[in-house]
Amino acid sequence: MSARRRFPVTAYDQINLTNLIDTLFFLLIIFMITAPLLEYSVDVTPPEMNADAISQDSSLDSTILINVTEDKTIFLNNEQISEEALQVRLNELHAEKGESIPVFLRGDKELNYGGLVDVMKLVRAAGFKNVSLLMQEEKKQ
Repeated sequence: MSARRRFPVTAYDQINLTNLIDTLFFLLIIFMITAPLLEYSVDVTPPEMNADAISQDSSLDSTILINVTEDKTIFLNNEQISEEALQVRLNELHAEKGESIPVFLRGDKELNYGGLVDVMKLVRAAGFKNVSLLMQEEKKQ
């Protein structure tokens, strides 16, 4: 008695790309949603001001981003750092990359002016000349 197969065994000579394309679109959507959130991962709400936009010609590797929260916690490129360690790190970056590298300083709108000026003094003391304050664009009425 020979065993018969119910379904014939055949080789597939084509690849079904539908599942692969669905996965690719899913990953694309996930990265499109999370990429803007990674840029500003520190919860700082700058004040609003009507000013010229900063050109986007410089890459993220050639800029320094310093965030100062409402409670005066300092973040250098999304890494929490103390004032003393910030001074040391800024001196190292100045020696490594030079004074022409742009430094962007974001302060929470609830932070008092003196707290932001203290951090700006550290940046200027390290020798950086190109320091910009980042703000939110004013809402149009």
